[in-house]
Amino acid sequence: MFGLGLVLTIVLVVAGFIRYASLPFGYAGGPVRVSVDPGNGLKSISRQLERKGVTALPWAFTLLGRARGVGESLQAGVYEVTPVMSPSDLLDRMVRGEALHDEIKFIEGWTFRQMRAALDTHLGLRHDTRDLQDREILQRVGAIENHPEGLFFPDTYRFSVGVSDLVVLRAAYARMRDRLKANWETRAAGLPLNSPYDLLTLASIVEKETGAPEDRALIAAVFMNRLRIGMRLQTDPTVIYGMGARFDGNLRRRDLETDTPYNTYTRGGLPPTPIALPGEAALAATANPASSRALYFVARGDGSSHFSQTLTEHNRAVNRFQLQRR
Repeated sequence: MFGLGLVLTIVLVVAGFIRYASLPFGYAGGPVRVSVDPGNGLKSISRQLERKGVTALPWAFTLLGRARGVGESLQAGVYEVTPVMSPSDLLDRMVRGEALHDEIKFIEGWTFRQMRAALDTHLGLRHDTRDLQDREILQRVGAIENHPEGLFFPDTYRFSVGVSDLVVLRAAYARMRDRLKANWETRAAGLPLNSPYDLLTLASIVEKETGAPEDRALIAAVFMNRLRIGMRLQTDPTVIYGMGARFDGNLRRRDLETDTPYNTYTRGGLPPTPIALPGEAALAATANPASSRALYFVARGDGSSHFSQTLTEHNRAVNRFQLQRR
C-alpha cells in the first residue's frame, strides 16, 4: 500500500506539473515585460515573474526550465508576457529569441550631437553612452578615428528592446566603414582626395549643400574643381558647424570673416573633420562627381541650384535668384 501511495503521489505531482506548464499564467493585468540579460539564469527570470505578479510559483518555472534542459539556451532580450501565455509558451519564445524589437533612424545630415540626443531619448535602448565623453564612445565602438563626426551611417537600425545603445552605434560605425570603403574603391580617377576620410569629409559637405537630389553630383563637381585649382571651398555649412552653439540661425558677414578650423572662407582645403552624416547618395556623388567645369552654384529658391563656370556668370545668377527676392 505504501508503494502504491507513493506512486499515486508522484503521478499526481507530475500531472500537476504538466498542467502548470501548459495552462495560461492567468494573472490579472495587461502585458508584462521580462528581461533576459546575457548570463541570466532561470532563477533570475523566475524572480522577475514573481515580482511582477505573473506567477506565485517561481520555483515551478525554474523547475520547468531545468526539466526541459533549456537553462543554457535562453536568448538575451526583453520578452512580453501576457495572461494567456503559458510557462511553456514563454520558455519557447526565450529559446527562439522572439524578443521585442524596436528601431531608431539616423537621418542624413545629422551631426553626432543630434545622433546622441536621439539615442539618449529612445525608450527601447539601454543608455550606456549617456554619461560618456565622445572619445570614450569611440573607444567603446572600436573606432580608429579621434573625432566622431560623420563616422556613423545614416539608416534605420532594428534592435532587441533593452539592448545597449553601443550595439546600435557599433552597427552604424561598421556600416559607414563598409560603404565608405566601397565608394572609395570605385571612385573616379584623378580626384583631389588623399584618403577615404577625405571622401567622407567632402561627402558630408555635399550632403549639407544639396537641396535637390539631381544637383548632388554637380555640387560635388564644384568642390572638386575648387580643390584642384587651390580655390577655397567657401561653403556656409562648414562655417556654421565651426560656430557651434554660437550659431543662432542667421549667418552674417562677420561670421564668414571670423576664422575657425572649419571656416572654408578663411582657410583652404578641406575642414579637419566631416560636419555631418553623409548618406549613400552623397558618398556616391562625391566618389563619382558629374563631369562639369562649374566653380560656383547658388540656390534658386525652389531647392535646386544654378551652376556657373565664371564669377561674372555667378554674380548675375546671385542677382537673379537671391537679391531680387529680397
